Amino acid sequence: MAVTDEAIEKIKSMIVSGALRAGDRLPREADLAAELGLSRSSLREAVRALALVNILDVRQGDGTYVTSLQAPLLLEALSFIVDFHRDATVLEFLRVRRILEPAATAMAAERITARESQELRDLLDSLGPEPEIEDLVANDLEFHRRIAACSGNSVLCSLLETLSGPTTRARVWRGLTQSGAKERTLAEHRAILDALAARDPEVARSWATVHIASVEEWLASVLLPTLDEIPASDGVPAQEAGPTREGVPVQEAGPTRDGVPAQEAGPTPDGAPAQEARPTQEAGPTRDGAPAQETGPIRDGAPDQDR
Repeated sequence: MAVTDEAIEKIKSMIVSGALRAGDRLPREADLAAELGLSRSSLREAVRALALVNILDVRQGDGTYVTSLQAPLLLEALSFIVDFHRDATVLEFLRVRRILEPAATAMAAERITARESQELRDLLDSLGPEPEIEDLVANDLEFHRRIAACSGNSVLCSLLETLSGPTTRARVWRGLTQSGAKERTLAEHRAILDALAARDPEVARSWATVHIASVEEWLASVLLPTLDEIPASDGVPAQEAGPTREGVPVQEAGPTRDGVPAQEAGPTPDGAPAQEARPTQEAGPTRDGAPAQETGPIRDGAPDQDR
């Protein structure tokens, strides 16, 4: 294990064991390095790494503190990583969202207040009948964020907010390219809201599933053909067939002579395959290597028997 990794693990152990609690100030650098048996440079690197993932908070001139360790704060690091995912991975994030968001919507239906329900209705009404795509997507993100908050589960809410990032571009793309996408989104939002206002968890869950599945289905129809299909040559997948010569795969046929693979035809006179010539075992005694019955000694290029 690298020295910095060892330092990170030791600080983590102090937090997990309770030696350091949320909000506690870490001991002076020299004292903590001596206590953990680390060099001060290794300790500094460990503190920087833990600050990046919101475990520690370095306050210039004041010291280093353990953060609140609340789920939303810790999951910010996951959000940073998630933003780098594109293409087919976005489809995987949508599938995870399809698992989590209907559950959050059902939980929200059990807890939502009349005031929260009205605030959601006001949010949808603010769009108008013909919103711009960017405005619709921003409204969509806020609509689902508020529903997740109504679930009462901060971890679930943070996870869903994190997962929404990679799918934002896909939602804009869908709104710009798919006919009727705006109208369908608005109608599904209204159906979800009606189920929430009626405090019906199962109907709310069903509409949330339909809503996310429609985006997932569209994205799959756009992405998968370009990612999964491999160009074919004469019905043979390109990866299975190399370059061809006259329709014959090169790996199956070596160099050819007059279109006949070399391995099937030996050297031939005048382009005739050797196997089509009369085998030597069928010929009688030979003279000068030629069958006697067909060619005797030749004079001036003509067989004796012909003269």
